Amino acid sequence: MNLPDKLEYLKKRISDKKRILVAYSGGVDSSLLAAVAQDALGENALAVILDCETLPRSELLNARALADLLGLNYRVAEFSILKDEQFCSNPASRCYICKKRSAAILKSIALEEGISCIADGVNLSDYDDYRPGIAACDEEGIWHPFVDAAITKEDIRALAKELDLRVWNKPSAACLASRIPYGQPITGERLKMVDEAEQYLMSLGFLPIRVRSHGCLARIELQKQDMSRAVICGDEIAGKLKAIGFDYVALDLVGFRSGSMNESLKKEAAAKEAL
Repeated sequence: MNLPDKLEYLKKRISDKKRILVAYSGGVDSSLLAAVAQDALGENALAVILDCETLPRSELLNARALADLLGLNYRVAEFSILKDEQFCSNPASRCYICKKRSAAILKSIALEEGISCIADGVNLSDYDDYRPGIAACDEEGIWHPFVDAAITKEDIRALAKELDLRVWNKPSAACLASRIPYGQPITGERLKMVDEAEQYLMSLGFLPIRVRSHGCLARIELQKQDMSRAVICGDEIAGKLKAIGFDYVALDLVGFRSGSMNESLKKEAAAKEAL
């Protein structure tokens, strides 16, 4: 199918549901889905923002602002993922655990609202990386409309631009827990340090950006064209991140890449295959 046909098919599939709850975060994927659902179902489409410790504060503010701008029927549901000891131990299945908890919250809200269908913004491109959370959503009966319509990340950005959604070119924003290496404990303090460090670097114009927390070391990932400016501002950046709580600050010369913490998992898998 071409892109217009995919969009029409998506609208039809959503319309067939009559009522729908959309897991909404303000990113391009869920924003497009929420906008299309609103167009197809009006007030019968409910967007829910799950607010927990792993959500950057700026993402929450931006998600609410966009929802207000689009006139979405939405609500914010707060919960604490840090109460889950298994999640805080930070296993490779961390995302699976979180999605299970998230799905339980969404299902509770859906039941309260009399909604039988819960949907998320998972798309075909998401299957190209290690995403244990997708399996958890599948187990919980979460629907992936973009997958049904054979829509990729590239398609989503193109459709979002066509529909004049201001987030059409917004960089992907993973949860704050993805900044901490598997096996290292996830704490509220570490998440806040990462969030504050990234907000500071974004205020300097660095985007996309990741600050990976390796104990007392902050490893900064940014685009290669931004590295020379980061070096020039090195003393200022290091001083700020040390004031936040890091003892050491390093610039990753490989540059920004989503899911870099999964590189260790791929190495482990390759080593096992070689045996």
